[in-house]
Amino acid sequence: MLASIQKVERGYIARFDRPLKHSVEKVWAALTENDKLARWMSNLQVEDLRIGGNIKFDMKDESGTFIDMKITDFKPYSVLEFEWGNDRVRFELYPKPEGCLLVLNEFISALTDHTPKDLSGWHICLDMMYALLDGHFMDFPKGEWEKWYEKYKIAVSSID
Repeated sequence: MLASIQKVERGYIARFDRPLKHSVEKVWAALTENDKLARWMSNLQVEDLRIGGNIKFDMKDESGTFIDMKITDFKPYSVLEFEWGNDRVRFELYPKPEGCLLVLNEFISALTDHTPKDLSGWHICLDMMYALLDGHFMDFPKGEWEKWYEKYKIAVSSID
């Protein structure tokens, strides 16, 4: 399902809601433990897991460039929020009888040509996390990303 994108006072919020048939603890581990994180979002590496702590983003370029992203909100097994360039990404976990609800909000200050790429990337990475939680590893499916990118281009262009 496509993320919902809405205009808010200081920009936009893209929201992904993913009901998961896994415990909060298992999903939290996928978000915060580097060995699991590397299997669904290989660019990210948790360095210091606390408010004011740091997550590194590996640009995967020839220079070996890493970008430091400050953790802006953190509540164990509940909230992980960090800088994402000029924006922020926030994961929230809500326990449910059948598992949990994962909510990913990207707070976007301005829509750009890159926004649909970013959103389709998150979409695919969440699919990859889902597969990992189910015990399956999947490589990044570029063809699926391209399909979602076209959908997100339309969704972003239709926002007032």
